[in-house]
Amino acid sequence: QVQLVESGGGLVQAGGFLRLSCAASGSIFSLNDMAWYRQTPGKQRELVADITRGGSTNYADSVKGRFTISRDNAKNTVYLQMNSLKPEDTAVYYCNARVPKAIGTQDYWGQGTQVTVSS
Repeated sequence: QVQLVESGGGLVQAGGFLRLSCAASGSIFSLNDMAWYRQTPGKQRELVADITRGGSTNYADSVKGRFTISRDNAKNTVYLQMNSLKPEDTAVYYCNARVPKAIGTQDYWGQGTQVTVSS
């Protein structure tokens, strides 16, 4: 059973920074594509950033140049460094793991961590 545990959320003023962490267990972490999503009430969950098992990254336009996704395969952990935070970054942030199976892949989600940016 794959488990993802996020940490690092909290309350920060606009212009500040936070680093989210997601510790994974139950799979061969280095084989997973990993991602961070976020969701606000009444809206669909949206992709913030992803990183493939090969290390390629992709970002939502709204966070390019401010957020950085990275992974440490030795620690089975993926990170999201968030700088120059804006009030519109306020959301619940979810860690996602796309785990390869015998056929296709399966998505797993963490429980979410709240990020609140005050103006």
